Amino acid sequence: MEDNIQFYNETLGRRLGFEELIEELIGYVNAEPNKDYKITVGTDSQGTNDTQFVTAIAILRTGNGGRYFWTKSEKTYCPTLQDRIYKETMRSITSMQELKSRLKDKLGDEFFWDHKVSVHIDVGKHGSTRDLIDTVVGMVRGYGFEAVIKPDAFSAFCLADRHT
Repeated sequence: MEDNIQFYNETLGRRLGFEELIEELIGYVNAEPNKDYKITVGTDSQGTNDTQFVTAIAILRTGNGGRYFWTKSEKTYCPTLQDRIYKETMRSITSMQELKSRLKDKLGDEFFWDHKVSVHIDVGKHGSTRDLIDTVVGMVRGYGFEAVIKPDAFSAFCLADRHT
């Protein structure tokens, strides 16, 4: 992930670079290391021609809330809904790959594995995205991540959607 990407967290009230984001996630875990944690990544966008993507990264302390961070992309041309959903999915996958790699280096090989990370996709069984489910779920699984769709994909259609 590019170092110039800036994430925002409303609790902190400031922008963070990717390394600072990693340190915040680690600090959150280290504050209560005996708890169970999950990380989710989801992306949402609006429109087609000049589309801006918002990616949300959430860390959940199971049963005790969580925190999320979000970033906006530069505007990109997306001629179709299918193109937009594929780009959302790939942004989430690449973000999760980078997160997993950096966290693995700092927290150890087994901290966020075994269904503790998931990619949330902004598609559901009802509506115009239903025909894309198999393809994008296959994309996410092909990269070794758990795929979550609506109505459970809150990182995409709730957190990221807040900022589109």
